[in-house]
Amino acid sequence: MKLTINGPAELTARAGTHLISGEWKTMDLARVRLFADATDDHQWIHVDEERATRESPFGKPIAHGYLTLALTAGAFFDLLDLQGFGMAVNYGSNKVRYPAPLRIGDRYRVSVSLGEVRDIGGGFLEALFQNTVEIEGSAKPACVAEVVVRLRTT
Repeated sequence: MKLTINGPAELTARAGTHLISGEWKTMDLARVRLFADATDDHQWIHVDEERATRESPFGKPIAHGYLTLALTAGAFFDLLDLQGFGMAVNYGSNKVRYPAPLRIGDRYRVSVSLGEVRDIGGGFLEALFQNTVEIEGSAKPACVAEVVVRLRTT
């Protein structure tokens, strides 16, 4: 499932709305360990299953916060087909929060909402997307990030 947005006028018209939610996936220890290897962050709460089960307040290993945030980047273009733009560039994040841990075995999905869209000149729009990593059965998400995307309109 993918949502197509055709050009600047349609993007602007969708400001302030929920756009799309992805499919549920399961977080697994292999993915967490790959991320740990890529970032050299091998803290035991992420990669040591026995110790995390025994000593962690979470009861099992959890995904790194930055891994959880990175899930939104990969999902963004899997969920959205932005037509009528020369390119889209991730300009950064205004706010990132991790309200709940994403535990090994949790099912999660990424949801995308669109906030403000504004013309910043030079042939670019700036759009604020709220990307949320939801955890199935949890009242709190694993991550909420306001991401700034700049889109070339010419």
